[in-house]
Amino acid sequence: METSSLIIAPSMLSSDFSKVAEEVRTIQTSGADWVHLDVMDGMFVPNITFGPKFITDLRAHSPLVFDTHLMVEKPERFIEEFAQSGSNYLTVHGEATVHLHRTLQLIKDSGCKAGISLIPSTPVSAILPVLDMVDLVLVMTVNPGFGGQSLIPSTLAKVKELSVLREMEHLSYLISVDGGVNLSTVSTVIAHHADVAVCGSAFFNAPDRREFVLRMKGRHSV
Repeated sequence: METSSLIIAPSMLSSDFSKVAEEVRTIQTSGADWVHLDVMDGMFVPNITFGPKFITDLRAHSPLVFDTHLMVEKPERFIEEFAQSGSNYLTVHGEATVHLHRTLQLIKDSGCKAGISLIPSTPVSAILPVLDMVDLVLVMTVNPGFGGQSLIPSTLAKVKELSVLREMEHLSYLISVDGGVNLSTVSTVIAHHADVAVCGSAFFNAPDRREFVLRMKGRHSV
């Protein structure tokens, strides 16, 4: 695999919650680039994780970009709180909010970068009207709600489609992939022109997390 500039964003969902401060610090020492934070409400997805205080408390332990993914119903209710928690990116689901344009504008007004995410069954066409507003498009390559799932290959077509649209329309959003991204699948993810790889269990279960990041980027240690 050729050396890539892929942004590696380990997901705290797969970390050991009994020692989260230590876990988030290992993300930085591993050479990974972002911290991915999956917020789940038990309604939009069948799981519950954490709220803004969790992110506020973590912020003191890492200078890295905090990439917060709101898998919640009516995310517009929580934008201000999560922006104040120290999030840099706030990503919402178009499937979870009626007034998507307004919600994205709320994120931008809060001072955060705005992201939109697509579950596997949602086509890129559903977000065409707001692509010019977003800084990040997060393609879910598994059905959201739990870690440790296998990547659904057909979802990667959306990554390529988003890459083509970005070039055609002269847009600048990043394309992120979340779900089943590991050493076996990363080359395919890169080939489809993703910019960000969200890694959960693959990162936190790696015997050597720094070596894992090097290999994900195609930079094997000597």
